Amino acid sequence: MQHFDEHAIKDLEFDTIREWVENGCVQPTARRMAASMAPISNHANLLTELARVNQFVQIRRGGVSFPAIDFEEIEDEVKLLQLRDSMLLEESFKRIFRVCELINEMITAFEGMKEALPDLWSLLDQLGIQKEIPDAILAVFDSKWQIADHASPELSHIRQQIASVRRQITRNFQKVLKEYQGKGFLGDTGEAYINERRVLAIYTTHKRKVSGIVTGSSKTGALTYIEPEINIQLSFELEALFDDERREVRRILQQLTNAIRGHLPYLRSAQKSLTIFDFIQAKSRVALDLDANLPTISDEPLIDLVDAFHPILFRNNRAKGKKTLPQTLKIDTQHRILVISGPNAGGKSITMKTIGLLQAMFQSGMLVPVHERSQMSILSGILTDIGDNQSIENQLSTYSYRLRRMKHFLEAANRRSLVLLDEFGTGSDPDLGGALAEVFFEALYRKKSFGVITTHYANIKLKAAELPHAINGCMLFDTASLLPLYQLSLGQPGSSFTFEVAEMNGIPKELIADAKKKLSRQKVKMDELLSSLQEEKNRYSKMSKDAEQAASVAGAAIEDFERMKLRFETKLQKQQESIEKNNKFMVLGKKMDGFIAAWNPRKKNADVLEEVKKFIVVEKNKIEDHRKEEAIKRQVSKEKKIQEQADYQLEKIQPGSLVKLEKTRQTGTVMSIENQEAIVAFGHFKTRVDLKKLIFIQ
Repeated sequence: MQHFDEHAIKDLEFDTIREWVENGCVQPTARRMAASMAPISNHANLLTELARVNQFVQIRRGGVSFPAIDFEEIEDEVKLLQLRDSMLLEESFKRIFRVCELINEMITAFEGMKEALPDLWSLLDQLGIQKEIPDAILAVFDSKWQIADHASPELSHIRQQIASVRRQITRNFQKVLKEYQGKGFLGDTGEAYINERRVLAIYTTHKRKVSGIVTGSSKTGALTYIEPEINIQLSFELEALFDDERREVRRILQQLTNAIRGHLPYLRSAQKSLTIFDFIQAKSRVALDLDANLPTISDEPLIDLVDAFHPILFRNNRAKGKKTLPQTLKIDTQHRILVISGPNAGGKSITMKTIGLLQAMFQSGMLVPVHERSQMSILSGILTDIGDNQSIENQLSTYSYRLRRMKHFLEAANRRSLVLLDEFGTGSDPDLGGALAEVFFEALYRKKSFGVITTHYANIKLKAAELPHAINGCMLFDTASLLPLYQLSLGQPGSSFTFEVAEMNGIPKELIADAKKKLSRQKVKMDELLSSLQEEKNRYSKMSKDAEQAASVAGAAIEDFERMKLRFETKLQKQQESIEKNNKFMVLGKKMDGFIAAWNPRKKNADVLEEVKKFIVVEKNKIEDHRKEEAIKRQVSKEKKIQEQADYQLEKIQPGSLVKLEKTRQTGTVMSIENQEAIVAFGHFKTRVDLKKLIFIQ
């Protein structure tokens, strides 16, 4: 972005956003990237960054199995490997191993998702699964990341010798310890370690009776530490073996370093990719915390925010358990400049800062807390003049500072600039300052810049009403309670509610009445008219809301009636089925009663038995046929239902529909449909997808 200076960073509190991202990074390199994060000037790079962050957020929101980007960077190892004959230490190999394993896990996780997440996959597609480096490292280290005995035959042999000498030293020491213990030469501790050698703790009065080398004494001098003579030669031998071990370990590490050095290009790329993933993951954490989305990106200058939240205010209010009201507004080529008026502390500045901060975040490659139906475009600059910027150091008053900023804005602004001016025209004589502010307003308007201006000046409000591509807006105010509502309403200017706010803060009514007399009647009438219009608008807004609630209640009543009707119809149907079932049992009972009446205990009753058998076979066949028919009906009904549901889903999917992939749950917009396939845009990336793999959202 050409114009986004330190003043804009301070005015919009963009440093706070940087801190959030920085705190979400794992490694120092990514944290440095976050600390210097700024709007991206290259359009292609910005689109790629936005797509990567959005795709990473989709992975986390979709619950797709994907490894956490948790690693120790190998930037120092990469630099060291560039030096000939350099040698890496044990910890370096542990870090390199983890980096390779993480890359392998990520590549494996991308199986089946490469087409849906192309921008993220592009960070890994040149790396491939790496086995040689991990295998080479595991051939040297054990599970505790110590050099393993099997690292080389020579090391194994040396360590066997070390173990043998240690065992011999222990056996000798135990023998001598037992001997002098019996003689009463040993102190309470009996033994100690001096310079990693096991020594006897001998009472000083008996030291000349013990063969060996004196290695020291206790602080009081009561004990003398002596290494037994029998172990002296073995200790020298052990030290020599330790030297041999250190030389062999160094040779093994040098050999392993040389083997790893052959994979330097891979390690350099892996370090770069994981650092970018670290940065993307940090941005994604902020997005998930704010429930942020990627708005549709417009080629034409446009800021269309739906349910937008100021991220810092949203977080602060959430921490306090307070609700934050979203803002919905649109600035486009038809309404390039929005002039917001209304009472102080009514939310004018917050609304303006929301627009500026979200634009800065968006152009820094971040998702923003807006509804996904929102639209934003890539602008060339964000020019801000917010708050009191008086400079004691440069001996500049607030007004002088603002004049210099305005001069800069007039030079820098163009049709893709966003200019944010808070309390436009203040700091000087109201009449003169207001006239100059109006001239500046017209100059910015002629440059076709986008702008958001907060003001109390009536001439600025009138000018916005006159210019075809400017629009007034006001922060709503409850005239009954004399409290601000913190909601933006477009289409009309707002009253400053100067006298109402004064009354709310306890200013006597007689003083307010005197103040009104000081004003021209026209000015008072205009303010009263604005106040009346806003009150009327609030009343109609409440009526509209009441009507919506009434419609909702009526709709709920209709739904309850339909549910009750369905319940009674179901009950009636069950009763009818029960009656039919009972009638069937009555017919069967009569038939069986006839068989019983025909039964003669004095005869063989062969004819009756044959009739009973035939009757049972016939009834059994009827039952079986009925069961088969019911099973076929259920299967046909199930298949029909599945097909109808699938057809219904396919019918709903049209160009412009919001859909998500069945597997990855990634959200996109349908651009066109042809031959049961859809062209779907995921961010700025477009791909062809079978309609059956899509789920309709809206």
